[in-house]
Amino acid sequence: MKKLLSILAVLALAVLAACGANNSNSEGSSGDGEDSNKLVVGASNIPHAEILEEAKPVLKEKGVELEIKTFQDYILPNKTLANGELDANYFQTIPYMDLQMEENENYDFVNAGGIHIEPIGVYSQDYGSLEELPEGAQIIMSNSVSDHGRMLSLLEAQGLITLEEGVKAADATVENIADNPKNIEFKTDVEASLLPQIYQQGEGDAVMINTNYAIDAGLNPQEDAIALEDSDSPYVNVITVNKGDEDNEAVKTLVEVLRSEDIQNFIKEEYNGAVVPVNE
Repeated sequence: MKKLLSILAVLALAVLAACGANNSNSEGSSGDGEDSNKLVVGASNIPHAEILEEAKPVLKEKGVELEIKTFQDYILPNKTLANGELDANYFQTIPYMDLQMEENENYDFVNAGGIHIEPIGVYSQDYGSLEELPEGAQIIMSNSVSDHGRMLSLLEAQGLITLEEGVKAADATVENIADNPKNIEFKTDVEASLLPQIYQQGEGDAVMINTNYAIDAGLNPQEDAIALEDSDSPYVNVITVNKGDEDNEAVKTLVEVLRSEDIQNFIKEEYNGAVVPVNE
């Protein structure tokens, strides 16, 4: 009986040793730096995901593995970032990020770096300029309140409306229009991703479309828009991360690569001025 117990004890120790060896090997394979240098980044299809694809091999050379998850809307990329499914996202401007944090108490995001500007454009099937819009024309905008200020500022710069004095452009809404000589009607309850479809269906007299959705729908902002936001717009598209992750070395490398001369040249050549790279 004692001999049997001794044999069982030896076998148990052997099994434990084997398990310990296997666990050690497993830890070694996951601790070789590959996982810690992997980034999962959420992005809109165009241009964000395309720009990330261009940066992917450069990042790999620098030891960062990039996985890109694409989204068709502006809501899910922040939800998935907040719950930890993403390491970063690349689709939004700072005013939009700030508004999302105001509306969602569990969001604690920071800007890890600005990459490019996408000027918003006005598109029309029937008119060649804003001046041609008739009395009582309808302009369709997205339901993204954070974009309303920049859209209205564009219309003001073009002389179509005047905003109230003292109202910051970023905070302006249709309620802040002081002068509307053509009595333009604003429709502001449309999901941003649906705006190209609405334009193509000929709804409204003019439609204001974010450049990423315009390009994705086959539109050329430089040629098809009847009015286009200046390229010096303050609405920079940024790499967004959860607070504290802005100092992550892989995130820093991502921003560095996206701001590199090669990627900036790709943006300029690929989008013909419809997407403008920045360095801040």
